[in-house]
Amino acid sequence: MTLRIATFNAENLFRRPVVFGIQDGGKRDEVLDAFRKLVELLEKDEYTDNDKAKIIEILLAHSVDVSQEISTQTILVNEPKGRAKLLKGNGSDIQVRAEVTGRPSWVGWAELVRGDLSLEALQNTAKVIAEVNADILLTVEVEDRLTLHRFNQQVLHGQLGAPAYPFNLLIDGNDIRGIDVGILSRHPITSIRSHIFDKENPQDVFGIFSRDCPEFEIDLDGEPLWLLGNHFKSKIGGGAQKRERQGKRVAKIYQEALGRSARVVVAGDLNDTPDSVPVKFLRDAGLRDAMTHDSYEGPKGTHGTCTADEKIDYVMFSPELFAKVTKVRVETRGIAESAVRFDSVHGPQDQASDHAALFADLDL
Repeated sequence: MTLRIATFNAENLFRRPVVFGIQDGGKRDEVLDAFRKLVELLEKDEYTDNDKAKIIEILLAHSVDVSQEISTQTILVNEPKGRAKLLKGNGSDIQVRAEVTGRPSWVGWAELVRGDLSLEALQNTAKVIAEVNADILLTVEVEDRLTLHRFNQQVLHGQLGAPAYPFNLLIDGNDIRGIDVGILSRHPITSIRSHIFDKENPQDVFGIFSRDCPEFEIDLDGEPLWLLGNHFKSKIGGGAQKRERQGKRVAKIYQEALGRSARVVVAGDLNDTPDSVPVKFLRDAGLRDAMTHDSYEGPKGTHGTCTADEKIDYVMFSPELFAKVTKVRVETRGIAESAVRFDSVHGPQDQASDHAALFADLDL
C-alpha cells in the first residue's frame, strides 16, 4: 500500500479574522496583542477603575461596536440579547456600566471580527488540497467540523470536481478564535483522543493546549495508525514558554501512543524551527522530520518565502514509519510570496494560505 500523509495550515476555509489581512506586521501584532489583553481583562472576577479604563481604550481603538472612525474594525463584543450590557453611552462617549463589577456580573465575550474569504481564495485553497491529493490530510486553522464538511463537499468537490474525502473529523479545541485542527481522510477514522489540558495541572485548561492536541486513530486495512495533530502557540506576542510546554507534552503523548502502535505521526504547524527547544523535545523522543529524508529536494521552509527560518510546518514519523518514506514534497504554489504560483494567485487577497502544504509518501 502506498500512503500519502500531509499537513496544511489553510488559515480558515470560509471566514478569516480581518486582522490577518492587515499587511503591516506591526499593526497586525498590535491588534492581536490588544485582543489578548482585552480577553484577559474581561475574564477578571473584579474590574478595577484602571481595568475599566483599559477596556474602553482598547474598544475605542479597535471595536466595531463603538468606533466609527477606525479604518479596519477588528474586535467586537458579543452579548446575548436581553442581558445586562457591558457598556453605556454611544460612539466615543462610552463607559463600563457601574453595575458591571467583573466577570460574574456580565454575560458576553470579545471576538475578532471576521470577513468572508473571496471565492478565488476558497478555490485556491481547494486547489492546493487537490494537487497534494493526500490519503490523510491534517487541516490546521479550520473554523469547525461543519465548515470542514461543507468545504470538502461544496468547494473541493463541487467547485473543482476533485473527489470528496469520505471521512472528516474535527473536535473544537480551546482557541477562542476558531482555528482548530481537523482531518480529511480516505481511510476510516476509528477513534479520537483529545488532550485539552495538562493532566498534571487539570485546573489550567488553557495552560498547555490552547489549541488542543487531538489523536486520530486511522484504520489502514486492519492496522491502526495514530496521527497527533498540533498547532503550537504563535511567536506573535511571545509564546516561547507555552510552545516549550506543548513540545514537552506532545513528546509524552507520542510515547504513550507508541504503546498502542508503532505507526505514529506527529504533524501540524509547530510555529518554530527545527533547532528550537519545542521541536527538540520531539526529535529527542525519536520522531523524524519528513523534510530530513534523502528524497526531499524542495525549499528549506514552509511559510511565506519558505526560507530556512520559515520552516514551521511538520510531518514527523515514528522510526518504523520513517523507514518506509519514499518521497517528500511541499506545495508552495498557493502562497502569494512564492516564486512559482498558481495562475489564479495574484496576491494575499486570493492566496490559499501563507503556508505551504507538506506531504510524504510511504510504502506500507
